[in-house]
Amino acid sequence: MPTVSDNLNLVNQRIASAAQSSGRLANEVKLVAVAKTATSADLQEAFGAGQRLFGHNRVQALEEHRQVLPDAEWHLLGPLQGKKVRRGVAACNIYQALADSKTADRIHRVLLGSNKQLDVLIQVNVRPEDGRNGLALEDVEAFISKMSCCHTIKVAGLMNLAVANASGNQLHADFAQVRRCCETLQTRGLLPANPVLSMGMSNDFEIAIAEGANLVRVGRAIFPASS
Repeated sequence: MPTVSDNLNLVNQRIASAAQSSGRLANEVKLVAVAKTATSADLQEAFGAGQRLFGHNRVQALEEHRQVLPDAEWHLLGPLQGKKVRRGVAACNIYQALADSKTADRIHRVLLGSNKQLDVLIQVNVRPEDGRNGLALEDVEAFISKMSCCHTIKVAGLMNLAVANASGNQLHADFAQVRRCCETLQTRGLLPANPVLSMGMSNDFEIAIAEGANLVRVGRAIFPASS
């Protein structure tokens, strides 16, 4: 049976191949290893194999696993409940799912008076009718403009979560829309010169890379769930 190191090596090979096919260098696409199904031993093996970016969509799990790998860079990937904002901000290096002003205000208040500035990605939902977290494309520019008053928050780029069971053609189309939105915002000075574009998970990260993703979030392909 493949080890975590074997799985990680294979995922990195696939990332490199997809990056090169889209005319980029392999190191231009970073990997967040999503630790939802990982054990402490799995995390230590992945870190020993060179993986440095890890993610969780739940604050408590992130806190627990950060104790296992305190020197890793930890990403919080899911919606942040109001009562967990302080803990989430303390536990993560980057928050990938900001999509509403109330959460932004709470993060800002938590960080006021400290020297910490939190990097965030704005979550974009290309198809709001599916009910998932995220801003509609047409609302992203106004939202980021309002963020200028929150000096404790640095908008580093965009994140997208693909629609479940989407066809390859739909994935290409949706990811391309998010990329174009990111490019427009960068051109208008609302995102940094080299914004983060976090798109793609275990089932679709190669399509996401083909459409411009420079950060992918892969869990099951690295840490398969126990049977």
